[in-house]
Amino acid sequence: MTTETGDRLAGRVAIVTGGGRGLGRAMVLGLAAEGARVIAIAARQKDEVEAVAREAALGRVLPMTADVTREEDCARVVATATERFGQLDILVNNAGRGMKYVSDRFLTEPTHFWKTDPAVWRMVIDTNVNGPFLMARAAAGPMIAAGWGRIVNITMNHATMRRRGFSPYGPSKAALESETIIWSHDLEGTGVTVNALLPGGATATGMIPEALPQEARKDLLDPTIIVPPLLWLSSDGSDGVTGCRLDASRWSRDLLEAEAARMAMHEAGWASP
Repeated sequence: MTTETGDRLAGRVAIVTGGGRGLGRAMVLGLAAEGARVIAIAARQKDEVEAVAREAALGRVLPMTADVTREEDCARVVATATERFGQLDILVNNAGRGMKYVSDRFLTEPTHFWKTDPAVWRMVIDTNVNGPFLMARAAAGPMIAAGWGRIVNITMNHATMRRRGFSPYGPSKAALESETIIWSHDLEGTGVTVNALLPGGATATGMIPEALPQEARKDLLDPTIIVPPLLWLSSDGSDGVTGCRLDASRWSRDLLEAEAARMAMHEAGWASP
């Protein structure tokens, strides 16, 4: 991640859940580098988000621990944003639990849904579906009051949602797509937009088992791939864009942002490929 800084998001305040590693870390640093003040959340390991805060430009990152499955934690994070910084403009729902909790061999040995531990199923659904709801529910009030806001839900490829053995992770992200669409309708006319964003393929994050052979790892996407479309979604340039889905792997840095967005974007949900 570059240490160069810009100011396109100067004055904006963001929350990134799951901000200590992988995609979350990349997005925290990307937002901070463009002038935003960012609250980076980790569920338990504050040392990870503290490390990201030290790495960020000009001390723009505030690390916090909060569990997105707990209503009171979500309310506390939003209150911290509004009390310390006076506003909340951007919420990135990135925190999630993946298939490694079902099996560390999920990429090579699919687990049938009936063999999945119900406790693991509930944990994944609670984090990946209920967590974004609780965070968005807490954030909506100050965003609506300000007449401007961005809710960005981090999703994944539709093919992965259909992949054999990918319960409950696939169903959880399918639900998040539905949340994206419905919330965009609910917030119509408020100035608050809701969109889905995905890297566009398997990415070098903690979701990938450590046992994955090095030969296969070379094909993984770098987490920073998600930063350019996130910055556009977080800016005034995306005003009016809502209920959409942006695939970062289809974003071209050689194009003007509006054109890059058009190439990477389609309607959220299942209507488009």
